[in-house]
Amino acid sequence: MPKYLVRAAYTTDGVKGVLREGGTGRVDAVRNMITRLGGEVESFYFAFGDYDVYVVVDLPDNVSAASVGLAITGSGAVRSDTVVLLTPGEIDEAVAKEFEYRPPGG
Repeated sequence: MPKYLVRAAYTTDGVKGVLREGGTGRVDAVRNMITRLGGEVESFYFAFGDYDVYVVVDLPDNVSAASVGLAITGSGAVRSDTVVLLTPGEIDEAVAKEFEYRPPGG
């Protein structure tokens, strides 16, 4: 199953929600959403810096990942982005593909 890193930064309203329901409340809400899409939460961390939350999830496909991103950002309480994660084996497969490429100006 494809793996994704979701990075999220709370808006002021999002921070108010975390203050109300706590960190474990957010983990439960995210785990419920991902499970309903047929996925699984691998890890969930709060952090300092540009992003408040880092979540690694397994989801069935890119459409499910897009659905998560749209729901999160559409709430207005969170800004997020999603990074597709690849295993070392998937990179080996990518390197093994043969094709020709002409760079710009080449």
